[in-house]
Amino acid sequence: MPKFKIKSALSVLGVAAAMALCAPSFAQQGGQIPVEDFFRSAQFRNPALSPDGKFLAMVVADGKEQVKLAVVEIGKPEAAKVVAAFEDAQIGNVYWINDKRLVFDVAPPEGSDRSMAPGLWAVDRDGEDFRQLINAEWTFGGATKLESRLLSLEWSLAKIPYDGSDEVILAKGVGTTTGQLARVELIRLNTRTTMRKTLSAGAPQHTVNWFMDPAGRLRGVLTQHEGRVAVYLRKNEDSEWTLWREGSEIEGVAQPAWFFNDEEMLVLSSHGPKQTAALFKANITTGKIDAKPLIDVEGYDLQPGLVYDPARGQLLGLHFYSDALGSVWFDPAMREAQAEVDKLLPTTVNRLDCGACSRSNTVLVTAGSDREPAAFYLYDRKTKTLSSLARRMPWIDPLQMAKRDVRSVKVRDGLEVPVLLTLPKGAGKQPMPAVMLVHGGPNVRGTHWNWDPMAQFLASRGYLVLEPEFRGSTGYGFKHFQAGWKQWGLGMQDDVTDVTKWAINQGLIDPKRICIAGASYGGYATLMGLIKTPELFQCGVDWVGVTDLDMLFTVHWSDASDNALKFGMPVVIGNRVKDKQMFIDNSPLHQAAKLKRPLLMAYGELDRRVPMVHGRAMLDALTEAGNKPEWITYADEGHGWRKVKNNVDFWTRVERFLGQHIGPGAADSKTTP
Repeated sequence: MPKFKIKSALSVLGVAAAMALCAPSFAQQGGQIPVEDFFRSAQFRNPALSPDGKFLAMVVADGKEQVKLAVVEIGKPEAAKVVAAFEDAQIGNVYWINDKRLVFDVAPPEGSDRSMAPGLWAVDRDGEDFRQLINAEWTFGGATKLESRLLSLEWSLAKIPYDGSDEVILAKGVGTTTGQLARVELIRLNTRTTMRKTLSAGAPQHTVNWFMDPAGRLRGVLTQHEGRVAVYLRKNEDSEWTLWREGSEIEGVAQPAWFFNDEEMLVLSSHGPKQTAALFKANITTGKIDAKPLIDVEGYDLQPGLVYDPARGQLLGLHFYSDALGSVWFDPAMREAQAEVDKLLPTTVNRLDCGACSRSNTVLVTAGSDREPAAFYLYDRKTKTLSSLARRMPWIDPLQMAKRDVRSVKVRDGLEVPVLLTLPKGAGKQPMPAVMLVHGGPNVRGTHWNWDPMAQFLASRGYLVLEPEFRGSTGYGFKHFQAGWKQWGLGMQDDVTDVTKWAINQGLIDPKRICIAGASYGGYATLMGLIKTPELFQCGVDWVGVTDLDMLFTVHWSDASDNALKFGMPVVIGNRVKDKQMFIDNSPLHQAAKLKRPLLMAYGELDRRVPMVHGRAMLDALTEAGNKPEWITYADEGHGWRKVKNNVDFWTRVERFLGQHIGPGAADSKTTP
């Protein structure tokens, strides 16, 4: 059985050197920022306070792509101790399970083509009792008795009970004979003895999610089957599961978010008149949901990150996103701390986290903005002092970064489309060359007001970047999502067109210097933009883009689930039989002869989301039509670029391509294809 190579000679000096590298070391002033600086791995990430607030765990890169998990006692940075590091893997997410013990997962080292799952490890804060709990690699053949105690790589961390024990709750998806998800099982595992207790026995069939109360008791489940979802509840382990709500998978159903007691809970639901997800109070026994939400965000779906004090079992508040990160605090002490930190850090959005907040005055602050990747601080609520800890990407100088601004554009049928603009530093009042950057998904939220490597890179090269949340995007209410059903190449594409024309009419962008670009669905929209509105776009950049709607259903080696193919995609994309002509009319592959503009295409050979056949077929069709694109493939990448070297190669090519067609040397670009 393959083993992870534990890094030897783990010295405090290694952490100290890495922390020194976390001091500001900005790119050269006045010069062009290197491509690599936008896409290299963060040097400091995932800091986590122990529940008692006395220790801080941190993932630190030492400048040589060696990533270590270190623990430091608050107030004693010189005593930082490396508790985990591997020669052949990077430390990933880190969580405290009590005041003394942590768990963490891993990822492949940068630049590696190694295939691995996150796995799970546990270690004490002093580095003792280090053990692996979940395997992270496929294994073949026999294993020793000791090795066989590892859980298989299908397991993952589901929840930490925070009850003072050394235990965690793990989940595993169980598949059908065709590899589709049938149900999710749950166990409670002791991280020292590896003793296990099954929690999912007796659950309703087709359970795919679990809901627990503050005491760690299983109180609810979500089932999914044949396009339907349902929520079942119970009061204790001896109670029967009772159906509480059901509905279609696409429209969703109210789901438990917090259990106050046996009768009252908070649910996340879109049932209100605004059709945006919000938190409502609900009665468990009667099933009644309050008409008015307890918390909602105007124009946005609430996706709450609940913050609670495990020592008291009390809900303190929540983090959420509107255009940017925000927080709501029910607890007066945390509300006061938020106000104090915001006063000390007025130019950033500041997220506060503490372990068991009632047991400690120490608060971890993550501060970020459109120009700052993230900076970390410690705030002492007693002395009201703020101390700097580190910066996520210290080589990025916020003063050299571009401003990002959220606008709202009314498109042709009256729908309001949010648009994120990234304005190059020093932009004047003259129209600028621009990149229309279309997000993938498409049924996701594509943008947030924070630092983004792609947008900032393009802006650093002098391009205004437009990122529309076209119809079909999620995060803006059910109405906005539903407006995109069966609108690939139609209403969704019209939104991209209308936002481009709006920016031209506002005098923001030069109509002769616009390129369209995007990945996945964004790559599809790029191809359709060049086909349908070549008068708007001088060029296009498509990476890992869909080229044929029918292939979304027929390429059997993609990762689309049977459930999505049968129930979701026919509603959201279209029925490949009934909507056959629409599929042909709105598939770039069938319209390739109409694409005349310069095009750069890039695909990953390991991609299972949009397999290479999409790109290869489009390349052949364009070549036959006499417009062979610039073509790139990455043998060691899947659906997007994970490795720094490939990001540097790709974006260097993009920089050269854009410069040729809409850059300063392209002043006389043709306005017709």
